[in-house]
Amino acid sequence: MEMVLELHSEGRKIIVFSQFTSMLDLIRKRLDAEQLPYSMLTGETRDRKTAIEAFQDGATDIFLISLKAGGVGLNLTAADTVIIFDPWWNPAVEEQAIDRAHRIGQDKAVFVYRLVAAGTIEEKMDELKARKRALADGLFDHEGQIAATLTEDDVKALFEA
Repeated sequence: MEMVLELHSEGRKIIVFSQFTSMLDLIRKRLDAEQLPYSMLTGETRDRKTAIEAFQDGATDIFLISLKAGGVGLNLTAADTVIIFDPWWNPAVEEQAIDRAHRIGQDKAVFVYRLVAAGTIEEKMDELKARKRALADGLFDHEGQIAATLTEDDVKALFEA
């Protein structure tokens, strides 16, 4: 909440993604207590268009979105800040959600914050994803071809137990 309040005071247009609608409900209650207007989009939202337009047109500066409801079909170029409150283990799902703010027509930089609680399984999954990403980056060049720096020892290491 501290981050959201600070970013809001700076005039930012913020999207907060969570995979848990119960977490969005908790955040919503805090925003209500602060008397901050917001839009909300979950699987239970009946009028998606009104929620989206309120954010895009400036009636609200904060948009609470469940990852499942907001992962596809949205174009939110008004946003300049994306907060992933509780990361998904599938990085492609997160990227799809973040891409809602990185669309054709976006004319400003978009800052992305991924919140991960220390000592959780999500922290361990992030470490695992980082190791896998580093391995993939070392294996393939920018065209998707096997990198010239790949050695025989690297290939052996892939198949060791």
